[in-house]
Amino acid sequence: MRGKFITFEGPDGTGKTTQIKLAAETLRDMGYEVLESREPGGTKLAEKVRDIVLDPKLPLNNITEILLYLAARSEHTEKILAPALDAGKMVLCDRFGDSTLVYQGLARGLENAQLDFLKEINDFASCSLQPDLTLVLDGSPEVFLSRRTARGVKDRYENRGLAFQEKIREGFLTIAASDGNRIKVIDAEKGLDTVHAAIMEECLKLLKERE
Repeated sequence: MRGKFITFEGPDGTGKTTQIKLAAETLRDMGYEVLESREPGGTKLAEKVRDIVLDPKLPLNNITEILLYLAARSEHTEKILAPALDAGKMVLCDRFGDSTLVYQGLARGLENAQLDFLKEINDFASCSLQPDLTLVLDGSPEVFLSRRTARGVKDRYENRGLAFQEKIREGFLTIAASDGNRIKVIDAEKGLDTVHAAIMEECLKLLKERE
């Protein structure tokens, strides 16, 4: 049986990395084979792209960012994600196409025609792979900023300030409202265990449908 593809989205500082690890551990305890990955990343080439796109010292325009992310996604999909899903694994991924639509699309003020084109080229890069479930970890940008500051995180998106982070949040809530069957919003300001429980509730619903 083909595996299930679950993506974790939302602004930085929401705890995606921690929650993916917790979900993976729980699913493995239930007997599922699980692959954890991230975007950009997953392959040697994609990890090098990650270093480029997150480096605040490298000036990149929005089109360059888009093309770099999509190049990494093409590699990741072909070499990591698709084979794992074909093998029946549960795939948990930190970011996928929705991040591109939000960070390089909605938050940058692209018009509808441009957003439609962005969706098309993302579909091309990902070989039409779509998540079965997307979990958007949501909350106040101020709260997540304090978390990132405590961790010493500083990349090109941090340098764009709190107003940009507000646009990121709005973007994710917009796409969640447009696709409520696939995208579920999780309150990431709650405690670690509460967030994990909410995530597993959605994952178990998906697995029940699978069976």
